[in-house]
Amino acid sequence: MPYVSIIIPLYNEEENISDLYSEVTSVLDKNNIDAEVILVDDGSKDKTVEKLKAIAAGDSRIVVAELRRNFGQTAAMACGIELAKGDVIITLDGDLQNDPAEIPRMLEGIAEGYDLVAGWRKDRQDAMLSRKIPSMLANKLISKATKVQLHDYGCTLKAMKSEVAKNIKLYGEMHRFIPALAAEVGASIKEIPVNHRARTKGVSKYGISRTFRVILDLITVKFYLGYSTRPLHLFGMAGLGCGVVGGLTLALIIFQRIFLSIPAGSRPLLALSVLLILVGVQFLCFGLLAEMLVRTYHESQSKKVYTVRAVTNCGDIKSA
Repeated sequence: MPYVSIIIPLYNEEENISDLYSEVTSVLDKNNIDAEVILVDDGSKDKTVEKLKAIAAGDSRIVVAELRRNFGQTAAMACGIELAKGDVIITLDGDLQNDPAEIPRMLEGIAEGYDLVAGWRKDRQDAMLSRKIPSMLANKLISKATKVQLHDYGCTLKAMKSEVAKNIKLYGEMHRFIPALAAEVGASIKEIPVNHRARTKGVSKYGISRTFRVILDLITVKFYLGYSTRPLHLFGMAGLGCGVVGGLTLALIIFQRIFLSIPAGSRPLLALSVLLILVGVQFLCFGLLAEMLVRTYHESQSKKVYTVRAVTNCGDIKSA
Protein backbone atom coordinates (compact mmCIF):
# COMPACT_ATOMS: atom_id res chain seq x y z
CA MET A 1 0.00 0.00 0.00
CA PRO A 2 1.56 3.34 -1.05
CA TYR A 3 1.93 6.28 1.29
CA VAL A 4 -0.93 8.67 0.53
CA SER A 5 -1.23 12.45 0.82
CA ILE A 6 -4.81 13.71 1.08
CA ILE A 7 -5.14 17.40 0.22
CA ILE A 8 -8.23 19.33 1.30
CA PRO A 9 -8.55 23.08 0.55
CA LEU A 10 -10.80 24.91 3.01
CA TYR A 11 -12.37 28.35 3.11
CA ASN A 12 -14.80 29.31 5.89
CA GLU A 13 -15.79 25.71 6.63
CA GLU A 14 -15.78 25.79 10.45
CA GLU A 15 -19.10 23.92 10.60
CA ASN A 16 -17.74 20.98 8.60
CA ILE A 17 -14.29 20.55 10.17
CA SER A 18 -15.23 18.02 12.87
CA ASP A 19 -17.30 15.80 10.57
CA LEU A 20 -14.68 16.04 7.83
CA TYR A 21 -11.89 14.94 10.15
CA SER A 22 -14.01 12.13 11.58
CA GLU A 23 -15.00 10.75 8.18
CA VAL A 24 -11.54 10.96 6.60
CA THR A 25 -9.71 9.37 9.53
CA SER A 26 -12.39 6.69 9.85
CA VAL A 27 -11.79 5.67 6.22
CA LEU A 28 -8.01 5.65 6.73
CA ASP A 29 -8.23 3.53 9.88
CA LYS A 30 -10.81 1.11 8.48
CA ASN A 31 -8.78 0.44 5.34
CA ASN A 32 -5.31 0.56 6.96
CA ILE A 33 -4.22 3.41 4.68
CA ASP A 34 -0.92 5.01 5.67
CA ALA A 35 -1.51 8.68 4.95
CA GLU A 36 -1.00 12.31 5.80
CA VAL A 37 -3.92 14.73 5.61
CA ILE A 38 -2.94 18.21 4.42
CA LEU A 39 -5.61 20.75 5.31
CA VAL A 40 -4.98 24.03 3.50
CA ASP A 41 -6.82 27.03 4.93
CA ASP A 42 -7.33 29.53 2.14
CA GLY A 43 -7.53 32.69 4.26
CA SER A 44 -10.69 31.80 6.19
CA LYS A 45 -12.33 34.57 8.21
CA ASP A 46 -14.21 32.31 10.62
CA LYS A 47 -12.85 29.80 13.15
CA THR A 48 -11.65 27.28 10.57
CA VAL A 49 -7.95 27.75 11.39
CA GLU A 50 -8.48 27.42 15.15
CA LYS A 51 -10.38 24.16 14.70
CA LEU A 52 -7.77 22.80 12.29
CA LYS A 53 -4.93 23.53 14.70
CA ALA A 54 -6.82 21.88 17.55
CA ILE A 55 -7.22 18.72 15.47
CA ALA A 56 -3.59 18.74 14.35
CA ALA A 57 -2.44 18.96 17.97
CA GLY A 58 -3.93 15.54 18.65
CA ASP A 59 -3.14 13.69 15.42
CA SER A 60 0.32 13.49 13.84
CA ARG A 61 -1.20 12.63 10.47
CA ILE A 62 -2.72 16.10 10.16
CA VAL A 63 -0.77 18.91 8.47
CA VAL A 64 -2.28 22.40 8.52
CA ALA A 65 -1.13 24.98 5.96
CA GLU A 66 -2.44 28.48 6.60
CA LEU A 67 -2.36 30.88 3.64
CA ARG A 68 -2.02 34.57 4.42
CA ARG A 69 -5.17 35.51 2.49
CA ASN A 70 -7.79 34.03 0.21
CA PHE A 71 -5.83 33.07 -2.92
CA GLY A 72 -8.44 30.70 -4.36
CA GLN A 73 -8.90 26.95 -4.56
CA THR A 74 -6.26 26.44 -7.23
CA ALA A 75 -3.56 28.16 -5.16
CA ALA A 76 -4.59 26.20 -2.05
CA MET A 77 -4.38 22.95 -4.00
CA ALA A 78 -0.98 23.90 -5.44
CA CYS A 79 0.26 24.56 -1.90
CA GLY A 80 -0.95 21.15 -0.74
CA ILE A 81 0.68 19.38 -3.69
CA GLU A 82 3.98 21.11 -2.99
CA LEU A 83 3.87 20.02 0.66
CA ALA A 84 2.75 16.46 -0.11
CA LYS A 85 5.18 13.64 0.67
CA GLY A 86 3.01 10.74 -0.49
CA ASP A 87 3.47 8.42 -3.44
CA VAL A 88 -0.18 9.05 -4.31
CA ILE A 89 -1.97 12.38 -3.93
CA ILE A 90 -5.72 12.57 -3.39
CA THR A 91 -7.68 15.82 -3.52
CA LEU A 92 -11.19 16.45 -2.26
CA ASP A 93 -13.39 19.36 -1.20
CA GLY A 94 -13.83 20.35 2.42
CA ASP A 95 -17.60 20.84 2.26
CA LEU A 96 -18.31 17.07 2.63
CA GLN A 97 -20.05 16.88 -0.73
CA ASN A 98 -17.19 14.62 -1.86
CA ASP A 99 -17.56 11.36 0.07
CA PRO A 100 -14.29 10.32 1.79
CA ALA A 101 -15.54 6.71 1.62
CA GLU A 102 -14.59 6.79 -2.08
CA ILE A 103 -10.86 7.09 -1.26
CA PRO A 104 -10.19 3.30 -1.36
CA ARG A 105 -11.83 3.06 -4.81
CA MET A 106 -9.65 5.89 -6.07
CA LEU A 107 -6.57 4.05 -4.82
CA GLU A 108 -7.75 0.87 -6.55
CA GLY A 109 -7.68 2.77 -9.85
CA ILE A 110 -4.08 3.84 -9.19
CA ALA A 111 -3.19 0.26 -8.28
CA GLU A 112 -4.55 -0.84 -11.68
CA GLY A 113 -1.79 1.21 -13.27
CA TYR A 114 -3.53 4.48 -14.07
CA ASP A 115 -1.65 7.73 -13.38
CA LEU A 116 -4.78 9.71 -12.54
CA VAL A 117 -8.24 8.65 -11.40
CA ALA A 118 -10.95 11.31 -11.71
CA GLY A 119 -14.28 11.28 -9.91
CA TRP A 120 -17.56 11.63 -11.80
CA ARG A 121 -20.49 13.03 -9.81
CA LYS A 122 -22.96 10.97 -11.84
CA ASP A 123 -25.85 11.67 -9.46
CA ARG A 124 -24.90 15.23 -8.54
CA GLN A 125 -26.74 16.74 -5.59
CA ASP A 126 -26.76 20.40 -6.61
CA ALA A 127 -29.20 22.95 -8.03
CA MET A 128 -30.15 22.21 -11.63
CA LEU A 129 -30.14 25.71 -13.16
CA SER A 130 -27.26 27.34 -11.30
CA ARG A 131 -24.88 24.38 -11.00
CA LYS A 132 -25.72 21.23 -12.98
CA ILE A 133 -26.67 22.66 -16.39
CA PRO A 134 -23.71 25.13 -16.59
CA SER A 135 -21.42 22.31 -15.47
CA MET A 136 -22.71 19.92 -18.15
CA LEU A 137 -22.15 22.51 -20.87
CA ALA A 138 -18.70 23.38 -19.53
CA ASN A 139 -17.68 19.70 -19.39
CA LYS A 140 -18.68 19.14 -23.02
CA LEU A 141 -16.82 22.26 -24.11
CA ILE A 142 -13.67 21.38 -22.16
CA SER A 143 -13.69 17.78 -23.40
CA LYS A 144 -14.00 18.92 -27.01
CA ALA A 145 -11.35 21.64 -26.69
CA THR A 146 -8.77 19.54 -24.81
CA LYS A 147 -9.61 16.19 -26.47
CA VAL A 148 -9.63 14.57 -23.01
CA GLN A 149 -13.11 13.11 -22.73
CA LEU A 150 -14.47 13.29 -19.17
CA HIS A 151 -18.00 13.65 -17.82
CA ASP A 152 -17.01 15.82 -14.86
CA TYR A 153 -14.03 18.16 -14.86
CA GLY A 154 -15.36 20.02 -11.83
CA CYS A 155 -15.18 17.13 -9.37
CA THR A 156 -12.35 17.84 -6.93
CA LEU A 157 -12.13 14.19 -5.87
CA LYS A 158 -9.11 12.88 -7.76
CA ALA A 159 -6.19 10.54 -7.15
CA MET A 160 -2.84 11.07 -8.87
CA LYS A 161 0.60 9.58 -8.75
CA SER A 162 2.93 12.05 -7.08
CA GLU A 163 5.25 12.41 -10.08
CA VAL A 164 2.27 13.43 -12.22
CA ALA A 165 0.81 15.90 -9.73
CA LYS A 166 4.13 17.60 -9.03
CA ASN A 167 4.79 18.08 -12.76
CA ILE A 168 1.58 20.10 -13.17
CA LYS A 169 1.90 23.83 -12.57
CA LEU A 170 -1.35 25.36 -11.36
CA TYR A 171 -2.23 29.02 -11.84
CA GLY A 172 -5.39 31.11 -11.85
CA GLU A 173 -8.27 28.65 -11.53
CA MET A 174 -6.67 25.77 -13.38
CA HIS A 175 -7.44 23.07 -10.81
CA ARG A 176 -10.48 21.90 -12.80
CA PHE A 177 -8.21 21.28 -15.81
CA ILE A 178 -5.84 18.93 -13.96
CA PRO A 179 -6.83 15.87 -16.08
CA ALA A 180 -6.16 17.76 -19.33
CA LEU A 181 -2.84 19.09 -18.00
CA ALA A 182 -1.92 15.58 -16.83
CA ALA A 183 -2.78 14.12 -20.23
CA GLU A 184 -0.45 16.69 -21.80
CA VAL A 185 2.50 15.10 -19.96
CA GLY A 186 1.39 11.61 -20.99
CA ALA A 187 -0.63 10.48 -17.96
CA SER A 188 -3.12 7.65 -18.31
CA ILE A 189 -6.54 8.62 -16.97
CA LYS A 190 -9.53 6.70 -15.63
CA GLU A 191 -12.89 8.21 -14.65
CA ILE A 192 -15.14 6.48 -12.13
CA PRO A 193 -18.61 7.40 -10.80
CA VAL A 194 -18.44 8.56 -7.17
CA ASN A 195 -20.99 9.34 -4.51
CA HIS A 196 -21.93 13.01 -4.26
CA ARG A 197 -23.81 14.49 -1.34
CA ALA A 198 -25.81 17.65 -0.83
CA ARG A 199 -24.23 20.35 1.31
CA THR A 200 -25.79 20.32 4.77
CA LYS A 201 -23.64 22.90 6.56
CA GLY A 202 -21.97 26.13 5.56
CA VAL A 203 -22.46 28.19 2.40
CA SER A 204 -21.35 27.37 -1.14
CA LYS A 205 -18.52 29.55 -2.44
CA TYR A 206 -19.45 29.04 -6.11
CA GLY A 207 -21.88 30.95 -8.32
CA ILE A 208 -22.95 31.19 -11.94
CA SER A 209 -20.16 33.73 -12.61
CA ARG A 210 -17.66 30.87 -12.33
CA THR A 211 -18.82 29.62 -15.75
CA PHE A 212 -17.38 32.69 -17.47
CA ARG A 213 -14.06 32.28 -15.66
CA VAL A 214 -13.95 28.66 -16.83
CA ILE A 215 -14.28 29.79 -20.45
CA LEU A 216 -11.40 32.26 -20.07
CA ASP A 217 -9.23 29.62 -18.39
CA LEU A 218 -10.12 27.17 -21.17
CA ILE A 219 -8.64 29.55 -23.74
CA THR A 220 -5.41 29.59 -21.73
CA VAL A 221 -5.35 25.80 -21.40
CA LYS A 222 -6.10 25.29 -25.09
CA PHE A 223 -3.17 27.52 -26.03
CA TYR A 224 -0.91 25.83 -23.46
CA LEU A 225 -1.77 22.30 -24.61
CA GLY A 226 -1.57 23.01 -28.31
CA TYR A 227 0.93 25.80 -28.84
CA SER A 228 3.04 26.40 -25.73
CA THR A 229 6.16 25.07 -27.49
CA ARG A 230 5.26 26.25 -31.01
CA PRO A 231 3.36 29.55 -30.82
CA LEU A 232 4.37 30.50 -34.36
CA HIS A 233 2.06 27.74 -35.62
CA LEU A 234 -0.90 29.60 -34.12
CA PHE A 235 0.04 33.18 -34.88
CA GLY A 236 1.63 32.18 -38.19
CA MET A 237 -1.52 30.48 -39.49
CA ALA A 238 -3.60 33.51 -38.52
CA GLY A 239 -1.04 35.80 -40.16
CA LEU A 240 -0.86 33.77 -43.35
CA GLY A 241 -4.63 33.59 -43.53
CA CYS A 242 -5.02 37.36 -43.24
CA GLY A 243 -2.12 37.96 -45.61
CA VAL A 244 -3.45 35.62 -48.31
CA VAL A 245 -6.98 37.07 -48.18
CA GLY A 246 -5.59 40.62 -48.20
CA GLY A 247 -3.17 39.84 -51.05
CA LEU A 248 -5.83 38.20 -53.23
CA THR A 249 -8.20 41.10 -52.62
CA LEU A 250 -5.51 43.60 -53.53
CA ALA A 251 -4.65 41.60 -56.66
CA LEU A 252 -8.31 41.67 -57.69
CA ILE A 253 -8.46 45.45 -57.25
CA ILE A 254 -5.30 45.94 -59.34
CA PHE A 255 -6.65 43.64 -62.05
CA GLN A 256 -9.93 45.57 -62.18
CA ARG A 257 -8.09 48.88 -62.27
CA ILE A 258 -5.75 47.89 -65.12
CA PHE A 259 -8.00 45.79 -67.35
CA LEU A 260 -11.52 46.95 -66.49
CA SER A 261 -10.77 50.63 -65.75
CA ILE A 262 -12.57 50.42 -62.38
CA PRO A 263 -11.30 53.19 -60.03
CA ALA A 264 -9.44 51.86 -57.00
CA GLY A 265 -8.68 54.88 -54.85
CA SER A 266 -12.13 55.40 -53.36
CA ARG A 267 -13.05 51.77 -52.79
CA PRO A 268 -13.36 50.53 -49.15
CA LEU A 269 -12.13 47.14 -50.39
CA LEU A 270 -8.70 48.65 -51.01
CA ALA A 271 -8.40 49.81 -47.41
CA LEU A 272 -9.60 46.40 -46.20
CA SER A 273 -7.02 44.52 -48.28
CA VAL A 274 -4.16 46.71 -47.03
CA LEU A 275 -5.40 46.31 -43.44
CA LEU A 276 -5.49 42.51 -43.77
CA ILE A 277 -1.95 42.43 -45.13
CA LEU A 278 -0.69 44.60 -42.26
CA VAL A 279 -2.53 42.49 -39.68
CA GLY A 280 -1.02 39.36 -41.24
CA VAL A 281 2.47 40.80 -40.90
CA GLN A 282 1.75 41.71 -37.28
CA PHE A 283 0.56 38.19 -36.48
CA LEU A 284 3.77 36.77 -37.95
CA CYS A 285 5.83 39.20 -35.85
CA PHE A 286 3.88 38.18 -32.73
CA GLY A 287 4.58 34.55 -33.54
CA LEU A 288 8.30 35.11 -33.94
CA LEU A 289 8.46 37.08 -30.68
CA ALA A 290 6.50 34.33 -28.92
CA GLU A 291 8.93 31.72 -30.30
CA MET A 292 11.85 33.68 -28.84
CA LEU A 293 10.10 33.96 -25.45
CA VAL A 294 9.28 30.22 -25.40
CA ARG A 295 12.87 29.27 -26.23
CA THR A 296 14.18 31.64 -23.56
CA TYR A 297 11.70 30.20 -21.03
CA HIS A 298 12.65 26.59 -21.67
CA GLU A 299 16.40 27.10 -22.07
CA SER A 300 16.87 29.45 -19.10
CA GLN A 301 15.20 26.94 -16.76
CA SER A 302 16.55 23.85 -18.50
CA LYS A 303 12.87 22.89 -18.81
CA LYS A 304 12.41 19.78 -20.92
CA VAL A 305 9.78 19.59 -23.64
CA TYR A 306 9.10 15.95 -22.73
CA THR A 307 8.47 13.76 -19.69
CA VAL A 308 9.82 10.25 -19.09
CA ARG A 309 7.56 7.50 -17.78
CA ALA A 310 10.36 5.00 -17.07
CA VAL A 311 13.89 4.01 -18.12
CA THR A 312 14.82 0.36 -18.34
CA ASN A 313 18.50 -0.55 -18.24
CA CYS A 314 18.99 -3.45 -20.64
CA GLY A 315 22.75 -3.50 -20.24
CA ASP A 316 25.34 -3.09 -22.97
CA ILE A 317 24.41 -4.71 -26.23
CA LYS A 318 27.48 -6.09 -27.94
CA SER A 319 27.62 -6.87 -31.62
CA ALA A 320 28.77 -10.34 -32.68
